[in-house]
Amino acid sequence: MKRLLRPLICLLLLAPFANAQLELPAIFGDHMVLQAQSQVPVWGVTSPNTAVQLRGGWWPGEITTQADSDGKWQLELRTPQSGGPYSLTVSSGDQELQYSDVVLGEVWLCGGQSNMEWTLGPGVGPGIQNWQEEVATANFPQIRLYDVPHKITLQPQWKGAGVWKRCSPETVSNFSAIGYLFGRELHQELEVPIGLISCNWGGTVAEAWTSEETLAKMKDFAAPLQGLVDLAVSGGGDPAEMLTNKQRQWWEKVNRMEALPTFAVGTKNGASGAWATTALPAPWSGDLQNFDGVAWYRREVKVPPNWSGKNWILELGPIDDFDTVWLNRTQVASTHESGHWNQARKYSISADQTIVGKCMISVRVVDSGGGGGFIGKADDMRIYVEGNPKNTISLAGDWQWRPGSALSELGAFPVQTQLHPNLPTVLHNGMLRPVIPFAIKGAIWYQGESNRTRAAQYQRLFPNMIQDWRRLWQRGNFPFYFVQIAPFNYGGDRGEAAALREAQTMAMAVPNTGMAVTMDVGDPGNIHPVNKQAVGRRLALWAFAKTYRNQLKSKPVEELVYSGPLLDQVVARGNILRLSFKHSNGLGTRDGKTPSHFQIAGTDRKFHPAKARIVSGEDGQAWIWLMSDAVPDPVAARYAWGAADEPNLQNGAGLPAPSFRTDDWPAHP
Repeated sequence: MKRLLRPLICLLLLAPFANAQLELPAIFGDHMVLQAQSQVPVWGVTSPNTAVQLRGGWWPGEITTQADSDGKWQLELRTPQSGGPYSLTVSSGDQELQYSDVVLGEVWLCGGQSNMEWTLGPGVGPGIQNWQEEVATANFPQIRLYDVPHKITLQPQWKGAGVWKRCSPETVSNFSAIGYLFGRELHQELEVPIGLISCNWGGTVAEAWTSEETLAKMKDFAAPLQGLVDLAVSGGGDPAEMLTNKQRQWWEKVNRMEALPTFAVGTKNGASGAWATTALPAPWSGDLQNFDGVAWYRREVKVPPNWSGKNWILELGPIDDFDTVWLNRTQVASTHESGHWNQARKYSISADQTIVGKCMISVRVVDSGGGGGFIGKADDMRIYVEGNPKNTISLAGDWQWRPGSALSELGAFPVQTQLHPNLPTVLHNGMLRPVIPFAIKGAIWYQGESNRTRAAQYQRLFPNMIQDWRRLWQRGNFPFYFVQIAPFNYGGDRGEAAALREAQTMAMAVPNTGMAVTMDVGDPGNIHPVNKQAVGRRLALWAFAKTYRNQLKSKPVEELVYSGPLLDQVVARGNILRLSFKHSNGLGTRDGKTPSHFQIAGTDRKFHPAKARIVSGEDGQAWIWLMSDAVPDPVAARYAWGAADEPNLQNGAGLPAPSFRTDDWPAHP
């Protein structure tokens, strides 16, 4: 069945692909999960105006289209119910790509910041609650994992990177804990393959995950978006490439200013200056105590004749920060990457670079700030023939040394580019676009901490981001379930955290969304609570109730409770405020005590702690009555409005109520 090419938003910025190789985005690969019972887009590039054929193991024949003049093409294929494994073959001209072990099932995107990125085992974080058992028992080959690498770009990308992996103890440890736990719930309940796409980055803001088209409609982002335009005009591009270029230029300057000196005492690139003696290893002290820049070291060793024609191993221990090493006048090794100041240097030197007899070892050390020097132990400094570490020449002890150029002359070592992951659009461009429009069932999301101080803006931004994704995926109002941020003791918080939670609650007005509340599983001292199992389960409850209501195996959907109590009405009756809730069957507290963390206020807007009482009617309906001797005529209530509050209100299913307020007064003074 021939289909017309549909324009691809994610390929708009591709240059023409004359005589191009047949390529698909990285999201297509062996072991992938394709969304079952769906129209599944498949897209890529090939030579311009070339026919493209698509064949699979679950339908006869092939689907064909023709690439446009830029080589771009897209096909859509209809998938049946869950199953597999199958193969998928794409061919164009004499080129062919074949993907094996393809299964049909339910595909979910797992997005957000660090609480979604937090890995099941040690990796991003030290592991979750009971991680050893979770990892050891994660043998689910029908769950497939795809991790999107971090990527910052100014323009939407299309190819991306990453590979699909079967879920096993070996592959799951470094995968999103919440993503896996959510997927495991789905897999065990629905008994179908599950595909999980982990697309997240710790500490990031929602606008970084939102497209320019959507942010351009919000006046708040006019200046930041213009800043991105200016950055692009000034040469902004791939951040890794920009950083590499800047560092290369910096080292070129160092090499010009600090070339290998001659060995005659009293010379330094033509300037006078004597070599002194120092014992190594040792951190910089004395004249170098507060010095940042270059220092030279040299030591003459006598190498026995039987080392001739053999590879050597040179060990110098950790060097703070950078080093370049010469044997006589031949440069043989270097460490020029940042972050290696505490890593031991172990260099392999090929036989054609070695010399027996008298050999001068010269080391140029560059300190970019703080301490500097050789910071290891005496045993760390030695040289020996490769494979024979017992026959060594110790390099500990006296070396000659002298200072070189100061960092003020060299300029600061480039450690970052102008681009960073919290700029608007850059993660949307670099990480999300390469997986759009890969067919998904829905998305789960855990983010908000980094937008905490801009709750009023988040009330508009977050719903706009949800609709932005739906617009680009062109899959209707696909399910979007998210996690409300947990209690945490943010320093200096004046209600911003609660206001952000309120903005998240308000986002449930967006069709086909749901919110997992974490007021009872947070940790005021840890912004990354370890109980991720409860979070994954609560997200899955929304999916069971709203997305898979006709596919449940364990219980009828009518019996499924998926939300904690949500405020419905507040009525003032004299000195009492009466609150009623949705999803309140079995309304109570998790500790058996009276409801905590309630406050009420009168018209003076001064909130006071309130006594709370659960009152049940004959029809099973329950209310909470609030009162305070300090507020004879209450008009407003707040619940768990402190950043680190851990309240106790829940329903009979053990699902907690989110923080809320009934007033529309400023969120904080």
